[in-house]
Amino acid sequence: MPLLKDAMPLMKGPQPPPQVPLPWILPSLFAAFNVVLLVVFSALFFAFPCRWLAQNGEWAFPIVTGPLFVLTFFSLVSLNFSDPGILHQGSAEQGPMMVHVVWVNHRAFRLQWCQKCCFHRPPRTYHCPWCNICVEDFDHHCKWVNNCIGHRNFRFFMLLVLSLCLYLSAVLVTCLIFLVRTTHLPFSTDKVIAVAVAVPAAGFLVPLLLLLLIQALSVSAAERSCEGKCRYLHGYNPFDQGCASNWYLTICAPLGPKYMAEAVRLQRVVGSDWVPMPSLHSPTCPFALEPPAPTSGSLQAREGPPREWR
Repeated sequence: MPLLKDAMPLMKGPQPPPQVPLPWILPSLFAAFNVVLLVVFSALFFAFPCRWLAQNGEWAFPIVTGPLFVLTFFSLVSLNFSDPGILHQGSAEQGPMMVHVVWVNHRAFRLQWCQKCCFHRPPRTYHCPWCNICVEDFDHHCKWVNNCIGHRNFRFFMLLVLSLCLYLSAVLVTCLIFLVRTTHLPFSTDKVIAVAVAVPAAGFLVPLLLLLLIQALSVSAAERSCEGKCRYLHGYNPFDQGCASNWYLTICAPLGPKYMAEAVRLQRVVGSDWVPMPSLHSPTCPFALEPPAPTSGSLQAREGPPREWR
């Protein structure tokens, strides 16, 4: 009887229910609400205080605020639907045991394995927990637009912050001038709308100016928001190429094709000695593969010289 008892398989305890991710509809609705909020406040602004100034010969205010609104709306919508630089999931040939090293300004970086996307992440590529994707040159996840900010849409993000600062400043100045010009007039709906528009404009303008300053300093130093303080050895940032070059590479340089094809090529099996086998080291990645014990030829293929990352 003791032998039978020992031979019986142990029953697993009750497994906790898997965590259900936040429904995508809620962040999407919040981003759409921000677009509607911008349109509604702008409509009130142009329909009341700006209209009164234009009717009294002050055409400079709608001429200045009109293009700023168009620029802000365009940058906001573009950022909502832009591609931050998504790197899609890896192929079945890749495995977590493969090692890849790239060089950035004479500094070696070992590519980290992403258990969610099942591929080796290039330098400065991070997995966004909200979008569940790996983003090239990841900066942060912006909940206001429900999108990640990365290599391919960072210039749209800077354009949005700058245009918002300029537009809100113009709206605030216009409302203040309208209130000053109408001090001799009785209290009316135009004044109520002007106050209702000026107060939130001033409230959003202060943190946006601070955000613009922080992002400008980060671009000048070639830093990213997700990295926090500089974590490079001896204070040397290998991605820093000078203030002018950093601004050019971030804002003006061509984006170029996605290097996902190059990242996959770096992780492809080299040689004929590799045999696909199920990996026991990465249970969260069902199609990750583990190479067998390599021979001398396959060892040389796997431990090839580090590649220069451009």
